[in-house]
Amino acid sequence: MYFNSQGKEEVTYDAIVIGSGISGGWAAKELTQKGLKTLVLERGRMVKHIEDYPTAHKEPWELPLRDRMTPDELKDYPKQNRTGYTVRPSTKHWWVKDTEHPYTEVKRFDWMRGYHVGGRSLLWGRQSYRWSAMDFESNAKDGFGVDWPIRYEDLAPWYSYVEKHAGISGRKEGLSQLPDSEFLPPMDMNCVEQHTRQKIAENFGGRVMTIGRVANLTQAHNGRTQCQFRNRCIRGCPYGGYFSSQSSTLPAAEDTGNLTLRPHSIVNSIIYDPETKRATGVRIIDGETKETKEFYAKIIFCCASALGSTFILMNSTSDRFPNGLGNDSGELGHNLMDHHFRLGARGRFDGFGDKYYKGRRPNGIYIPRFRNIDKASTMKDYVRGYGYQGGASRTNWMRGVREMDVSIGADLKAKLVEPGPWQMGLTAFGECLPYHENKVTLNHEVRDIYGQPTLTIDCEFKENENKMRGDMMTAAAEMLEAAGFKDVQTYDRKSWPGLGIHEMGTARMGRDPKTSVLNKWNQVHAVPNVYVTDGACMTSSACQNPSLTYMALTARAVDHAVSELKKMNL
Repeated sequence: MYFNSQGKEEVTYDAIVIGSGISGGWAAKELTQKGLKTLVLERGRMVKHIEDYPTAHKEPWELPLRDRMTPDELKDYPKQNRTGYTVRPSTKHWWVKDTEHPYTEVKRFDWMRGYHVGGRSLLWGRQSYRWSAMDFESNAKDGFGVDWPIRYEDLAPWYSYVEKHAGISGRKEGLSQLPDSEFLPPMDMNCVEQHTRQKIAENFGGRVMTIGRVANLTQAHNGRTQCQFRNRCIRGCPYGGYFSSQSSTLPAAEDTGNLTLRPHSIVNSIIYDPETKRATGVRIIDGETKETKEFYAKIIFCCASALGSTFILMNSTSDRFPNGLGNDSGELGHNLMDHHFRLGARGRFDGFGDKYYKGRRPNGIYIPRFRNIDKASTMKDYVRGYGYQGGASRTNWMRGVREMDVSIGADLKAKLVEPGPWQMGLTAFGECLPYHENKVTLNHEVRDIYGQPTLTIDCEFKENENKMRGDMMTAAAEMLEAAGFKDVQTYDRKSWPGLGIHEMGTARMGRDPKTSVLNKWNQVHAVPNVYVTDGACMTSSACQNPSLTYMALTARAVDHAVSELKKMNL
């Protein structure tokens, strides 16, 4: 084993942040702006804003095989490829190879990972929704999981704080189950979406269809250019039109002069001192040299993604913590959640034949949860609820392919530029309950390319989620039919944990150290100078996309950490 020979002073910082994605970028920004010398450790390669987005400007005909992978290339992605929406020539440089970073499934789990500076902040869908008071109270009310140690009121000012920096476009609706954010102007709905919004309001009291609340800028904001409506966000945005670590938080951190960013730094474990009962630093494997190094700090923020942070805690064993750092409760690794989706309804609309839309809007509509929010909406078969994402569009020239259109010459050219009928789809995203038996464990038999143990994942959706799914399809069809759509059909393409890329839990917050890993400030109960603010900390999953909540929790936790540091409590 290699140890640092530079001397401890050269590798000591005020704070260490593990991971540079959505949570890690925010931790870096907040810590450095509060004056702390901060080391950000990223396990993957360096990605620089603008210059390292190689496919950002490529047209479909400039990509190999019309943006399809060859069978030989796909051999490295046997699990990620089955999702159908990740690995392709335009984005393959973002995704890790399953063959190099294996994991074991007891039941199917689709784990999609991007190891590079910025992490999945470059790849996310950017849908940004606040959780509501109901979401933070649900565990206590229906008895699933443990009670959140915080309430909406604790997080509301931090939602506002991060929204003002990140830039969230959306429309105020005044709903208790989906609190309004600090919004930039909303994107426009097209004519069919506006019509559907009106008909839903007329036919279903209390249901609202709004434009998606999205971290794409509708006007210049904080030195970033507004969204160009190219809908190529996943390739990296050279305009800074959506929130990512590269476009927003890391530059802010770098401007302070307090940031040190170290890519190719695979955090193996956190170093614990039994005398002080504090963590003293982290041990890494250098991704290029394979050497082991140590770095030291007064506070450590775990922001390596839900399963990434939990792996580090589980791999950080000592006489005091033989089952993983801070795992006195035995809950570390348990209560894994993700949203279930890939079902809903679609239909055709015959009107508005003279209308079209401009650009490729990187956003859709959103229908907030309307089940189990009050006595009138209580369902007998299941608890919690779901929302819908989707949108309306006109079909293009490819509609003629499946009919084997035999047009040629002028007739063919005319059909290529003539838009087809309007269509609309609603895809439901449902909440998953926090089940103790949905878990990850360390697998010492299967190793990654660095010789580290890997994870075995044992997770499934259960009776509550399955009962919810029938209603998710039926309600979608009812709304489309009420809005006048024809040929309405429901669909269920099946959903497995991981597919939503919203993995949460495994190091949950809670009020009682006997049943949780973290306290209300995201501190490890028994090691208070270690904070976990990514998806691992979540106590329930709600049905909204979770990234905005990670941002708010991270900013709040940093504020607490710096305050405690000044008081010499850490």
